[in-house]
Amino acid sequence: MAKQKTAFVCNECGSDYAKWQGQCSDCGEWNTITEIKLGPAKGSGRAGAGVTANRAGFAGALASAKLLKDVDLDDLPRFTSGAEEFDRVLGGGLVPGSAVLVGGHPGAGKSTLLLQTMCHLAQGMEALYITGEESLQQVAMRAQRLGLPTDKLRLMSETNVETIVAAAEEFKPKVLVVDSIQVVHTAEIASAPGSVSQVRECAAYLTRFAKQTGTVLFLVGHVTKDGSLAGPKVLEHMIDCSILLEGTHDSRFRTLRGQKNRFGAVNELGVFAMTEQGMKEVKNPSAIFLDRSSEPASGSAVMVVWEGTRPLLVEIQALVDDSQLGHPRRVAVGLEQNRLAMLLAVLHRHGGLQVGDQDVFANVVGGVKVLETSADLALLLAIVSSYRDRQLPRDMVIFGEVGLSGEIRPVPSGQERLSEAAKHGFKRAIVPKANAPKSAIPGMQVVAVTKLSEALAAVD
Repeated sequence: MAKQKTAFVCNECGSDYAKWQGQCSDCGEWNTITEIKLGPAKGSGRAGAGVTANRAGFAGALASAKLLKDVDLDDLPRFTSGAEEFDRVLGGGLVPGSAVLVGGHPGAGKSTLLLQTMCHLAQGMEALYITGEESLQQVAMRAQRLGLPTDKLRLMSETNVETIVAAAEEFKPKVLVVDSIQVVHTAEIASAPGSVSQVRECAAYLTRFAKQTGTVLFLVGHVTKDGSLAGPKVLEHMIDCSILLEGTHDSRFRTLRGQKNRFGAVNELGVFAMTEQGMKEVKNPSAIFLDRSSEPASGSAVMVVWEGTRPLLVEIQALVDDSQLGHPRRVAVGLEQNRLAMLLAVLHRHGGLQVGDQDVFANVVGGVKVLETSADLALLLAIVSSYRDRQLPRDMVIFGEVGLSGEIRPVPSGQERLSEAAKHGFKRAIVPKANAPKSAIPGMQVVAVTKLSEALAAVD
């Protein structure tokens, strides 16, 4: 009997090693290298047709090279999932043959969102839902509780990947959901379900089937304590689209964010509300994030951030208080911690405001995570407002990047940001000079600034 081959793979970066070692030399993480058992190669093993057949399986049949302009795009028409917010994150709809990885914390609503989508799609096409963590009765009870149509969706409880593919070949679904990839296993590998080798081989097997048959594949994935997708890092390279459903248990709003997308824009954001009837899409997210208190308060500012392909108005709050500690605290929720410290240094050097002996807390309302630099100016003005205990005008919107020399740098899509703010009734705006509109916006006074000192003077 031939000896089974083994390999050592890092769970974080996917690097391969000939033997086990404590630290991965590529990513520097400790105790992330795991031994995996490689499954036997399928086919005849000859260097001819058998090897070619194996190589042709992952992305479809091998074909001769052709010019890029001759590739026919009509073979991959998108179709809608039934939810505009879901389609937005996916890049405009579902692409046949694509593999989508959906992650999120327990209770975020992954299964609910996919069950709603599958019940809707099943009314017009063949759809198959594979549940490996719940029984058929549990899924049926959820569908009944949500009031979903259950007369067309095929449901199957299975964890063996060969059986799942055999059922998909029999029913020929256009959309296939596997919930979740961590419980699926293959009989060719002896390790337990959820191990690196099982997750990698099962994901590759399902993705190969989706590419060959033009089936839209949804894989549900678990997340680790820090919110990243669990399993080998190579799993994220296999799939076409990776989306993460975020939301705390005490909030009824959920944000669906794209992290990787081969068919659309990355970092696209979709907003849903968890209700008794399931996940309801929020068509105007700015309205919920701008649900401000009726009493005006200092330390509050409204900014316009750009999420994927649309502007989003969110409120940012700051609190500056006397510190009782030797080292004042710098706490940022929804923002980058190091950027907050850097902006405070810019405020001291070029704004003349010393907060070195003060605790500074910053928070983005609504649980939104701001990843771009357009929030710099709004954050600094909110800090100044809290420090001086002066309220900023409630009808003012602010955006702009702040440089280390105190200059206000422009941000992309300035005109669209101002138009979105005017649509929600804002009358004043402080923006970088390069983002000033060429023609006046009706009902809005725009103050264009080039330095931090000019922005501070505009709110005095």
